[in-house]
Amino acid sequence: MKLLFDQNLSPRLCDRLADLFPNSAHIDSLGLGTADDRIVWDYARKNEYAVVTKDSDFSEIIVLLGFPPKVIWIRRGNCSTRAIEQILRDNYDAILQLEANEATGILTLF
Repeated sequence: MKLLFDQNLSPRLCDRLADLFPNSAHIDSLGLGTADDRIVWDYARKNEYAVVTKDSDFSEIIVLLGFPPKVIWIRRGNCSTRAIEQILRDNYDAILQLEANEATGILTLF
């Protein structure tokens, strides 16, 4: 699964998680850092990314538009990049299940 990290997450996560999620990207590296969420959504859908965010906006878009793309919504308050990395590592199996399950579009992690 390729992850597309939203603006509210560190671009360093791409390198830190490359062993589990190769070919992942941050929206800044794609020139989408200031893009509207709908543009990011469309890019993720067309390029087969799952959106990783701490923002509720993508969970609202998925209700309106369905999926793909799938969304990994991290609901942890202010925390370090290392903590976000660990959350994603700890939930690797759940993320793979999200990818495989055609009936599920969002995974909420705390």
